[in-house]
Amino acid sequence: MFQLQGAQMLQTLQKSLRKSLPESVKVYGTVFHMIQGNPFNLKALVDTWPDFKTVVIRPQEQEMMDDLDHYTNTYQIFSKDLKNCQEFLGSPEVINWKQHLQIQSAQPTLNEVIQNLAAANSFKAEHMQNLLFMKADTIKELAPSLLDVKKLSPGDGKPNAINEEKFKVSSLDVTHAALVNKFWLFGGNERSERFIEHCIRKFPTFCLLGPEGTPVSWDLMDQTGELRMAGTLPEYRSLGLISYIIHHQAQTLHKLGFPIYCHTDKKNKIMQKMCNRMHYVLMPCSWNQWHCVPL
Repeated sequence: MFQLQGAQMLQTLQKSLRKSLPESVKVYGTVFHMIQGNPFNLKALVDTWPDFKTVVIRPQEQEMMDDLDHYTNTYQIFSKDLKNCQEFLGSPEVINWKQHLQIQSAQPTLNEVIQNLAAANSFKAEHMQNLLFMKADTIKELAPSLLDVKKLSPGDGKPNAINEEKFKVSSLDVTHAALVNKFWLFGGNERSERFIEHCIRKFPTFCLLGPEGTPVSWDLMDQTGELRMAGTLPEYRSLGLISYIIHHQAQTLHKLGFPIYCHTDKKNKIMQKMCNRMHYVLMPCSWNQWHCVPL
């Protein structure tokens, strides 16, 4: 095991990961944050350097004090060799299998590795798989071979106009975490609210304020650079607000160099249509998350 130290090593890792997009996107986006100041206090581990086969991004040990907090105890993984990956992840120095934790990756083939480890380490791994989308502008810059402009939906990818006198673009503060948590599919509990607060403090956030001056539609970014936790109050849905704020967020973050990507549930046809209309391209691999619980 080798821990990468300093911006130069992380930049070298990022350059290598770029060659493996989109399968490496969760790790690539996390490393981007680490180079920008590492606001989540993460560390990058590889099996060997510089010719690595497996890379794991995880929090520092002092960040993982709550054994039940799988929102904080989250690992991003990319591997070029599944056998090597299983050996590497089996080390207690790499992953603390005694905690409740999450593993995230854009490689569905890791499921076999993780289920093998579950059997060997006495934990249950629940696999969730969703559709992975990446913005056409990001693909054009980072992985142009993945982009076929002829298949993009007609139009310029911009959302419909909204009433800009009624709705104002703004940002969230930590007092809005409970609101985001209430509507987040993966949230709804104290630990998820704490995670949302952390994201609001550390990363750019975007929302639309309604007539009363409070958020009615919003979108955040997590430690992997992914656009997540989007939501709109029920009484303000079907007005195009979520597409408007996501577009504004993507434009802003793209100018800062962030890779723009997201995921949607396989059953959520409305969000899939919105992604297509806004020139987000469905990737050949999937978005994967494993919730691991010790038995």
